[in-house]
Amino acid sequence: MERELGYRTVQSTGRGSFIMSLPKKWAQETGVDKGSQIAVKIMEDMSLVLIPRKMEEKRNKKSEISKEYFIEVSQRSDTKSVCRKLTSLYETGAELIHLSFEDMKNIKEIKKAVTDLSRNLLLGTEIVEETAEEMSLQVLINHPELPIEKAINRMANLSISAHKDSIAALRNLEQARLSYIYQRRLDVERLNLYVVRQLKYGIEHNLFGEWGFETSKEFLGYRLVANDIKNIAGNAHNIGKNIETLRRLIDDKLLFLKDSLDEEIYIQIDSFNSSTQQLFKESLDSLFKRDYVQADRILSRLESFLVLENDLITLLFNKKIDPNLLSIYRLVLDNTRTIVEYSKEIAEVALNRTVENISVKS
Repeated sequence: MERELGYRTVQSTGRGSFIMSLPKKWAQETGVDKGSQIAVKIMEDMSLVLIPRKMEEKRNKKSEISKEYFIEVSQRSDTKSVCRKLTSLYETGAELIHLSFEDMKNIKEIKKAVTDLSRNLLLGTEIVEETAEEMSLQVLINHPELPIEKAINRMANLSISAHKDSIAALRNLEQARLSYIYQRRLDVERLNLYVVRQLKYGIEHNLFGEWGFETSKEFLGYRLVANDIKNIAGNAHNIGKNIETLRRLIDDKLLFLKDSLDEEIYIQIDSFNSSTQQLFKESLDSLFKRDYVQADRILSRLESFLVLENDLITLLFNKKIDPNLLSIYRLVLDNTRTIVEYSKEIAEVALNRTVENISVKS
């Protein structure tokens, strides 16, 4: 609720500073007196907010308390449901999470799942206390420790690396690379949860200026970008799983391929994927550099990728290859098309981030 307290005249002290009297009624209501300290914060629209120190400390204390949560795990609790709740609390900024367990048969299973989750996905989380009836998890990572753009860039490199390995594994239906693909996907998901947590923290504490953003709206754009990058790693994982299934069926002699991998098809697919990965890197570069022109050029090139994809589909059908191999090829092409789509979304975020800077306001 806003209350009008009239206007105040700004005066000069003669030493290059400006002073202004505080409304008496406001000072009385908030307990501000001679010698009191007041926090001054600059808002997004350049307005100032004045917060008496006592109120700020009280607010911070309340915020700290709210970062501690308790989860009761009963006989009816599902393991995956408990892990989902932990993940959601981590994303929303929880710093300390306590789990209490009833006397239950599957307690070891749930504890193992919680331990694996904290080690594999919840970056900076440690189990600080564990008894037969309780577990406590604490998030120890500091917010400035890993900047948002650095984390997103790391996610992008891991996702592209996983995608390259999935294409390389396609050549001889090679299973040796698959473990690397699965691990990179896990790394990407861990970083994505961290980025979501950081972005929510930045919104809550109005840190857009400190983090290099011009407005708080940019937090939403980065959330979309992180999700797109996570999906690229997920698609690489899906290709790996399909290759793994096909290879196992061949080894168990449950499936006999009529044809081996066609070298011409592989070269064309590999070339196509290299082009889309380059497009993806350029779109991310335009976002980080706030380059409107580069992002606009990326969007104008998208149709050429659709033509290349159609040419590849025509080549596949003209070859009349084994249907089992054809299904893998089509999966790879579908995955490649999504990289183009994600590049488009990232370029559009870059446009939205910069369009106001290059346009004249009426």
